[in-house]
Amino acid sequence: MAATSRTSPAADPDGPAGPDGPAGALAENLRPQLSLRERKKIKTRIAIRRATYRLIAEQGYEATTVEQIAEAAEVSPSTVFRYFPTKEDIVLTDEFDPILLREMRSRPAGEPPLRSLRYVVTEAIRLSLLDDREETVQRTRLMVEVPALRARMMESMASTSRQLCEVLAERSGREVDLEVRVFAMAVLGALHETTVYWAERDHRDDILTLIDRTLDALESGLPLTQP
Repeated sequence: MAATSRTSPAADPDGPAGPDGPAGALAENLRPQLSLRERKKIKTRIAIRRATYRLIAEQGYEATTVEQIAEAAEVSPSTVFRYFPTKEDIVLTDEFDPILLREMRSRPAGEPPLRSLRYVVTEAIRLSLLDDREETVQRTRLMVEVPALRARMMESMASTSRQLCEVLAERSGREVDLEVRVFAMAVLGALHETTVYWAERDHRDDILTLIDRTLDALESGLPLTQP
């Protein structure tokens, strides 16, 4: 999961890694929530996305067309657009935001929102790296390099923020007021900037450590001097 990537239900429970591999670990986390029909749809979506990343690695983002993606994924162009409204969405969508929202709802009552988010974001990113670290790295690199992806990412943050606001309001027993909206967007913006920072530094840092630093900064504020 690129910290603020676009939402998609879940990863392929029948992936090639099997029940003991990365895809299997993710599948076990999600299997109770998925019907057979949903799993088939996910399998198609993942095939499209993996074909996209393979083509982009070979020939670049701009040179890769939806028609080429459809052919590589063995689906029609109309099927690609049924799952992904734009080419940018193919790159930006992953399978982990629903985990974040679901796990937020299951956290202990009365737990501070930032503590809940720290737990679920860390877990979602851990699963993302376990499922396919190479794809996660490629996605974040493209987010930095491709202007169209940066623009689409900003649009998608608004949608993710609305969903997060609903969960925060449910847990706090309050309306989706200004404070809830500011808090949700502050967290998502901070996580997005963390992802950009990670990519700009060629992914040398440990992303989970960067996430901890990010949420520490939100919790305690910016110190006057650098540690």
